[in-house]
This record gives sequence, C-alpha cells and structure tokens, in this order.
Amino acid sequence: MPKAPYKVPTASTPAWKKDTRKNQKLTWYVNADWWNKSFGKDMVTKQIKKDLNVDIKFVTGDDTKLNTYFASGSMPDLITIFDPNSKVARTANQWAYSLQDLSKAYDPAFMKDAAKDTLNWYKLSDGKTYGYPSYSNTAADYKSGDIAPRDAFVIRKDVLAAIGDQDFTTPEGFVKGMQAIKEKFPKLIPFGFNDFSGANSSLENVVQDMLGVPITKDGKFYDRDLDPDYLKWLEAFREVHADGNISDDSFTDDSNAFNEKINAGKYATMMLGSDVNHGTNLQTWMSKDKNKAYEAIEGISSTEGRERTLSQAGISGFTITYVSNKTKNPSKATQVLEYLLSKKGQMLTNYGIEGDTYTQDANGEVKWTAKAAKVQSEDASAWQNQYRIGEFFLMSHDKWKALNKDSYVQAVWQMQKWGQKYLTPQFDIENIAPDPGTQESRAYSAIQTNWSTTMVSLIRAKDKAEFDSVLNKYKQFQKDNNIDQINKTRNEKIKENQKKLGEN
Repeated sequence: MPKAPYKVPTASTPAWKKDTRKNQKLTWYVNADWWNKSFGKDMVTKQIKKDLNVDIKFVTGDDTKLNTYFASGSMPDLITIFDPNSKVARTANQWAYSLQDLSKAYDPAFMKDAAKDTLNWYKLSDGKTYGYPSYSNTAADYKSGDIAPRDAFVIRKDVLAAIGDQDFTTPEGFVKGMQAIKEKFPKLIPFGFNDFSGANSSLENVVQDMLGVPITKDGKFYDRDLDPDYLKWLEAFREVHADGNISDDSFTDDSNAFNEKINAGKYATMMLGSDVNHGTNLQTWMSKDKNKAYEAIEGISSTEGRERTLSQAGISGFTITYVSNKTKNPSKATQVLEYLLSKKGQMLTNYGIEGDTYTQDANGEVKWTAKAAKVQSEDASAWQNQYRIGEFFLMSHDKWKALNKDSYVQAVWQMQKWGQKYLTPQFDIENIAPDPGTQESRAYSAIQTNWSTTMVSLIRAKDKAEFDSVLNKYKQFQKDNNIDQINKTRNEKIKENQKKLGEN
C-alpha cells in the first residue's frame, strides 16, 4: 500500500482537508447500467469535485462487464456492486483493500464515521472489512425512530367513512369488509397489492410482517410461507378472490399498471409494500381530493395475538462499494468514501448546500428553502439533473432523511407514523440463501419460482379442497428439491449472522 502523499491527520480531521493535491482523477465502476454517469455538472457533484479536488469518471455495466475486469486484471479505482452474497463480495480480500487498512494509512476519520455493526457485518474470515454499503440500518437505527417503516395496509378515506364499522384485522372480518366495499363502490377494486414483477408482490413477506410471523424458531430457519397463521390469511384472500373482490389483472399487472391504478385511486384498499417507492402516485391521487387519500389502518393482523414486525432496509444495505487494490490513488479513493459517509457528505447528497437549498435549525431539523421547494415540486427534471439531491446515494443512509420530513411526500407521512412502533430488525436471515453456482442454489431458485406460482394458485383456488391440494403439491416439491439440505445451509448462515451481530 503506497504511503500517503500528505501528513495523515487524526480521526478528528478528514484527510481531504489536508490533501493539497490538485486535479486528482478516479474511475468508479457501478454495476448497473441505469446509474447516472455524470459528474461535476450538477450541484451535488460539483461540490464534491470542488472539496476533494477530484474528477470521477463513472463507468457502468452488468455482471459480464464486471467479470471482464477481473479476468483482465485492469481494475477501476472504486467498484460498487449490489449483491453481498456474490462471489465478488465473498472474495473481496483478493482484489480490494480492507477499509481498516485504508483508514489507518490515509484517513482515520473513516473508522470514526463508519458504523461498527455494519463493519462487523461485512467482515470476512480474516477479520477485516472490504466493502461498505449504502442504506445499512443497524439495530441502533431501528431503535432511534429516525428511519421510517415502508409497508402498510391502506384504505381510501372516503371508502372507510362510507362502509361503516368493518373489522379488517381478522380473516372473517376482512372477507366481509371487502364485500361491503363492493356493495358501496362497485367500480373500485376492493383489494389491491404490489405487482408480481418484484418477486412475490406484497402478499408474501409484507403480509407475514403484518402478522408477526417469526423469522427463526429456536435459533433456526423458520419457513414463514408455511406458517399456519399466514396460510389462514391466504385462505381468506382465496375467499375474497372467489367473491370477485380481487381482480385477476392484479396477478399479471406490471409495475406501471399498478402505479397507474394508484394514481387514479382505483384500489379501495391495498396491502402496500414500499410506500415511498409509490409516493409520487399516492401524492398525485391525494392532490385530487384529500378526503379520498389513502391512509394506514389496523388491518391484516395475527390470529394468534402476535405483534407486527415491520421491516426496513436491513444491515446489508443496498449498494456495496470497494477500493480496488489495483488503484494508483488509494488515498483519494478513501477520502471520497469518508467524505460521502461523513455528516458533510450526507447533508450535501441528501439536501444540497445549506442556505441555498436547505436550512437547519438548532434542533437539527432541516427545511427546504423556498427556491428549492419550488424546483422540487414544479420541475422534477431540474431537481434530478441540475441539483441531483437524493440521487447520488452510493454511501447514503436512511437516518439522514429523517432530518427533513419533506424528504418524503405528504401522502406517506401518516403511513410512516402508523408503522413506526412496529419496526423490527430481521438481520438474522439476511443473505442466508445457498451460495450462487451450487446445486443447492439451483434447487433453491426452483423452489422460489414454484412458490410464486403456488401462491397465486392458492388465492385463485375454487374451494378449500383445491387450496389444500395445491399446498400439498408445493410441500412435496420442496422435498423433491432437497429442502432439508437448503435449510441446513440456512441454519449455518443464521449462526454466522448471529455471531457477527454478537448474539452468540
């Protein structure tokens, strides 16, 4: 590792403030074609360029391009991937510098700003951490109240007011409530849910979280899909479908079709996963008539008295960024990561420049300036391309968004407040799938695919007998595809996770 070209400061001073070199250049590969490769033209990246005296060339691609880098041995300075379970992540000690070594050699402030739990989570067998994630929420973040829940059972206000006293918390009451909606609002779809293009809609994990279905039992993997409480609710959804109160289109709609229906308020109720991702459409509908806006209520609850366990982004986060051990400028690459992770970087990437786009009071609360608020509400293109606030997120974290409630559209505020008390980490079961490329991984993928079709078949079954028959076929499919060995692997990885988290 090259010696730092400046006197390394203490942890109280970030190294970029001591590095007087000009016109430094870095190449940063992001393993996603959709990433905005522009740098230095918008407000956020102009400031990064100015503060760090660095010009960053972004390169994007897919796994094929990423593998080409490794095959050629010619590596970019920084690499961002999305899969913590990939071979690239698991072998990072062979191609990347450890964050501990980088921080010690170039920028001790990094280890001060990095979350200890996150560093421990990404440690490899040598005891060092090589990649740092964005949106990694620790147990402390969950307890702080600074991160917002993302899922809720929601209903249109006017529908709720019109149908009288309905109990959506029990399977029986849910079926009756949907019938009441159909009678009063025949043109609406009584019950909607996220599209299936993102795996199993909001009818799997989101409903299971609403029911408080355990993630482990006696420290071992628990098959939430076969939980008796969850199956009771799938049977209730079958009855709702049989009554004509779930549209068959909901099983085939893509994300655009789902969002268009939210935009037009066509669903009377929804089991809504990731409300923020649908915030624009929820806000569009709310702007037409606030009395018809969607709001979260206590619906779809455990028949066994379990508390809800709503989730958020976990400790694994979203993107994971590494410094290549082939870089000729590891000191500047480390400074970039430290800058973005620090308070200064987080405030810049989330809110822009103080006094220009935001103000912050003595209590830490952030508000947009009138100028910024006008651009955000009236010119989405300028907000994204000229300001890039909230868009440059490769080291961003949810807790910083909490400083400004306007980080989220007004349409989701009530939903977030409703679910806050139910937030519960599910870190134990993150990244426990069999390793890619193994026979177990292929069997696991087959089971996942089979469950997706099984769940739809269960809801569309004509009666309880067909429901039971479909379910038994799935259980047999699991056995035929070596589910016991897959669960053994899951249990081993759960133990590893618990060790990382200091639980055993």
